Amino acid sequence: MKKIIINKTPWQTRIAITRDNRLQNIYFSGQPGQMTHLERLYFKGKITKVLPGIQTAFVDIGQPKAGFLHISEVDRDLAIERMSKDMQVDEDQPQPKKFIRREKLDISKVFKEGDDVLVQVSKEPVYEKGAKLTTCFTLPGRFLVLMPNIPRIGISKKIEDREERMRLREIVGSHLPEGMGAIIRTSSQDHTKQEIVKDLNYLVSLWAAILKNFETAAVAEKIHEDLPLSLQIVRDNLDDDVEAVITDDRDSQQEIYKFIKKSAPEYSELVRYYNNPINIFDFYGIQDQIEQALEKKVELKSGGSLIIESAEAMTVVDVNTGKFIGKTNLEDTILKTNLEAAEEVVRQLRLRNIGGLIVIDFIDMATSQNRQKLMRHFEKMLKEQDRFQSVVLKVSEFGLVQMTRKRSGKTLEQQLTEGCHCCKGSGRVMSLQNECFMLLASLENELKEVAAHAECTVYVHPDMFAYITKDQYNSILALEKMFQGKIVLESKEGLVRAEHHIRLG
Repeated sequence: MKKIIINKTPWQTRIAITRDNRLQNIYFSGQPGQMTHLERLYFKGKITKVLPGIQTAFVDIGQPKAGFLHISEVDRDLAIERMSKDMQVDEDQPQPKKFIRREKLDISKVFKEGDDVLVQVSKEPVYEKGAKLTTCFTLPGRFLVLMPNIPRIGISKKIEDREERMRLREIVGSHLPEGMGAIIRTSSQDHTKQEIVKDLNYLVSLWAAILKNFETAAVAEKIHEDLPLSLQIVRDNLDDDVEAVITDDRDSQQEIYKFIKKSAPEYSELVRYYNNPINIFDFYGIQDQIEQALEKKVELKSGGSLIIESAEAMTVVDVNTGKFIGKTNLEDTILKTNLEAAEEVVRQLRLRNIGGLIVIDFIDMATSQNRQKLMRHFEKMLKEQDRFQSVVLKVSEFGLVQMTRKRSGKTLEQQLTEGCHCCKGSGRVMSLQNECFMLLASLENELKEVAAHAECTVYVHPDMFAYITKDQYNSILALEKMFQGKIVLESKEGLVRAEHHIRLG
């Protein structure tokens, strides 16, 4: 069973989802008014640059970096409409759209610098890239996701009953306005026609308000944002598998209760107030699990482990048997470790919010039957426990599993950590010996610029002082000879290891 646990402080709101007391997802939000999450926000943007070579337009949305809009994210009808305005139409050809529709879309014919455009953020800024934008809009509700300009109906694969799928498709299809589409969410299963239509009508009216606000909004102004993060998480995760929604803030409890009472009254009794001097995240063991999720090594119950390393281009996961030796034979030991690892990999991808290209090095297995069993189990876990789209390829000839997972904003590591000021994010620093050689070379250059026969004091880090006096004392004597003066070496706390200061006289 799942719990939704909300910790609210004056500086931050944190929302955790746990299953059997194990952390599955973690979300963060800043103070009210701070725009910490851009995903799903609507902006009135202005085209600042059009690059036909990469079929991308850059859009000012009032953020530090311009968002980018690729031609694949431009609604085709919108593109055709904009292209048709620029065409010289003969009197004998009053309907140019028919001809344009067959053409390959060109970003330079759709947008010009200075154009205003309604955009939605589909992916938050990552690394050096600005936000990814789209004009293929979506508006999420409790039962549906409205696609106001994509006339197509999709339905969750988790709804497996054929008759129920047909019923839901009929309800939505008969009430959708012309030109609009929708994705039917898993939460709509077994709910009444009245409930689903009510949700649909609300989303349609919301879209009308967005279009109206676009006309009067200033450039780069935020036009629409989703519910507060805590209510978003409750809306997207509330189902029969949730046993409690727990918050340590009275106002949040009332807000969540009213929201659930209005949208899903059958779950309103699940909302609880946590009244305990111990921090709610500490009480439920969430803080420790967050810190563990920032480490490279993940321990498995069997004694095996995962090593997870992420780069900008991909994430690599290595599975090791570790201390697990099994009770029967080696092949069974490896299979058991791989099956456990497959479940943990899915959890870690979700918890760490890892997307893009992922390569998993499971432990090699001798029989094809066991390899197939592992792949079926891994794909089953992804389907049942991960709501983001993923594609898994067959095991490669090197025994690697390659997959892609949809990116969704920043990873947990990007949200909670920053590059090391000493190693510049490389994860490694210069050896003490090499730093010593660099310091001595720098010292030589600086001493050349001062008068001969002078005396100077050189302040260095304690580690550097110990190393020089033990292994490089002759180098100091050589510098004194070159300098024709006296060098006094002193240890000083507070300096970076490679740092030094010189005082003359």
